Amino acid sequence: MSPAEVQLAPHQQLKVRARGWWTRNKWFAIFVLIPTLASAAYLYLMASNQYVSEAHFTVRSQAGASASSSSSSSGGLGSLFGGGGSSGSMASVSDSITVADYLQSHDAVAALQKRVDLVALFRRNEADLLSRLTIARPTPEFLWDYYGRQVEVEFDLETGITTLTARAFRPADAYAIASQLLLLGERRVNDMNVRAYGDAVALSKRQLAEAERDLRAIGTKVTSYRQNEREVDPTTAASAQIGLVSQLQSNLSAARTQLQTMSSLIGTKSPQADALRNQIASLEQQIGAQNARLTGGGNAIARSLGTYEDLQTQRAFLQQRYQSVSTSYEQARQQALRQQLYIVRVVEPNMPVKSIYPQRFVTVLTIFVVLLVVYAIGWLIAAGLREHSS
Repeated sequence: MSPAEVQLAPHQQLKVRARGWWTRNKWFAIFVLIPTLASAAYLYLMASNQYVSEAHFTVRSQAGASASSSSSSSGGLGSLFGGGGSSGSMASVSDSITVADYLQSHDAVAALQKRVDLVALFRRNEADLLSRLTIARPTPEFLWDYYGRQVEVEFDLETGITTLTARAFRPADAYAIASQLLLLGERRVNDMNVRAYGDAVALSKRQLAEAERDLRAIGTKVTSYRQNEREVDPTTAASAQIGLVSQLQSNLSAARTQLQTMSSLIGTKSPQADALRNQIASLEQQIGAQNARLTGGGNAIARSLGTYEDLQTQRAFLQQRYQSVSTSYEQARQQALRQQLYIVRVVEPNMPVKSIYPQRFVTVLTIFVVLLVVYAIGWLIAAGLREHSS
């Protein structure tokens, strides 16, 4: 202390010392101390407590779960050598990333606004002016930007687990946001399942509908044919007609044999021989008529039978086609069902009790260290310039 300072009053001495310290450390105070103190004052005196609700989930498929069960039941050797148990149980990475991306999208914000009124939650009376949502009626872009600072969705590529973190000014608000986001994620997965299922079975379903339509059409043709021809089964009618012709031919052969025998015994002039000749002529006439009905003329049984057999052949082919398409459709449907996605909640959203943000001490210390490093770099640069100029 100088002799001049000794003669001053204590408060004057303090002013002198403060002025001297300011002169020596003015730039350090401006660039380091004052910003740090201002930050500390805001964080400890004004900043509102923010509560965090966290949930973990993963996206899996039915096929993956089945593969995982098969791998587990087959023994531990596959797992020991990195078999596809755990990786097979996971849905594709793209599906998990799709869900995570949706939860950070404008669509999720709009849906969440309808469910829990995000604007009201982010404008609670407890929220300080710097932390709260500043606009009562924000644009979708402004609300989405603020939402991105309060909600984090991170997908871990190694584990396949997505971590959802929601911050709010009340514990119940954070819990509500996290819970509703999980429900929205499940709804999006269901929408993806519906769309994927429709795409997977669309072709098989269309082919099945065509096969059903063709089978009904050929059935209608067969019915119309039976009604027009007045025959339930032309095959049976043809068999009966052939049997009748065979019987008449057999009777004709017997009558000719009998006439031949009678003529050799009693001659050809007897009344019995005349009767046999008349019988033979009648049989020949009947056989001709029945043969004409069987093979000739517009109403011939052979023509009707050919048409009916052609319809039956088409019907059998279409039935076989229907069975094949039906099997393919069922296989496609089962495969699509095995590929259905679902969300597994690894950790349910928690109801926070203690606020985590703002992390006051860590934040103040970080600000001080960063400003100190920047100040030190600036001081070194300035010192180098002064030395160089001198």
